[in-house]
Amino acid sequence: MLKYKLNRHCIHIIWILSVFLLAGCGRQGKVLNKRITLWQKDSIPYGNAVAFDNLKYIFPRAKIVINKKSPDKYKSYSLNDIKSYTDYNEEEGKSAYIIIAPSVSPDNAETIALIDYAGSGNTVFISAFHLGSILLDSLHIKTGLPSGLYNYNDSLRLSVYDPITKDSFNYAYPGSSADNFVSKMDSNYVTILGKNENGDANFIRITYKGGGAMYIHLAPLALSNFFLLHKQNMKYYDRVFSYLPDKFSRIKWDNYFRNASRDHDFTAFDFLTKHESFRWAIGLVLLLLALLFVFGAKRRQRIIPVVKPLENSSLDFVKTIGHLYYQRRDNKNLAEKMAAHFLEYVRAHYLMSTAVLDEAFIKRLSVKSGKPFDELNDLVYTIQSLKDYPSLNDEELLLFNNKLEHFYKN
Repeated sequence: MLKYKLNRHCIHIIWILSVFLLAGCGRQGKVLNKRITLWQKDSIPYGNAVAFDNLKYIFPRAKIVINKKSPDKYKSYSLNDIKSYTDYNEEEGKSAYIIIAPSVSPDNAETIALIDYAGSGNTVFISAFHLGSILLDSLHIKTGLPSGLYNYNDSLRLSVYDPITKDSFNYAYPGSSADNFVSKMDSNYVTILGKNENGDANFIRITYKGGGAMYIHLAPLALSNFFLLHKQNMKYYDRVFSYLPDKFSRIKWDNYFRNASRDHDFTAFDFLTKHESFRWAIGLVLLLLALLFVFGAKRRQRIIPVVKPLENSSLDFVKTIGHLYYQRRDNKNLAEKMAAHFLEYVRAHYLMSTAVLDEAFIKRLSVKSGKPFDELNDLVYTIQSLKDYPSLNDEELLLFNNKLEHFYKN
């Protein structure tokens, strides 16, 4: 335990010295980087390097991995990839899925996968400014501020209950807040674990019968480097993650939803676009540039000559040969040529051998082409029977041609 504390304190000292160095550089003319990335490798103020690096101290027995795939396994793996599908389903022991991103908006299948994951005895921890409507409806909760409307105060104050003593502890820092809160919930299933400065819940737990739980945290900047390295705020991190059981064999840190919301990173430009007058100014400038481009292009662009497309002489050749065979009434020979063309088409497009036209061949062709087995079975039977026909009349040739055309077109 003493070694654990010393190692962790050494890392904290290094982080704090880095912040002081950045602050010293700021006094020489550099501006604080206000870009919000919430990425585990970013050591900028609003990155998550501190939170990620300290997981190994909160969960010393767990293997920490980066997850880049959807929680819905049918999106993550092809059913033909048996090895990946097996690996997905053979994770030993219970695990935790930690998602920290500006916005988390899973679709219906992903929401069901997250809830099933928690219902199976695992833990889901989501920290975001904005949650998608499908997820909110499934959890029967509502947030106070919808997407795009966040608290842009220049400081963040919040509290969390101690998981052991149940006492409330307050924390703050002078950075951006951009937090949200829960405005409606079912108290029969929801436990409030933390609140904002106005007393609204911003950290809750939803428990499931299988022993798992889902944690919703609506102040992700409280897990940023800037917040955690400010004074004694690391204790906030300890208390928040101490609610998660210390029994996991694996901790999955999510990059799937963070990458999905990467285009919505919060910057100074996001703040400016909140103002209607600024949006109108940008629109007028873009319209002016578009008009200048259109009128300038009209004056300079010369007439583009019409180029006749090249004629497909090979298609005309095929039609000519087909008419020749048809006029000679050599229907069987023509049908054999059509059958040979069909087999060549199968070899070229589906990379299949046509040496043996048995039931196994028909099944493989049905899987690769998506055509019904019975339809292909009838077509192959007709091809195999051509050599037994002494001749073919026009109706039989037309029926065979229709079968081939149906295969090619559909």
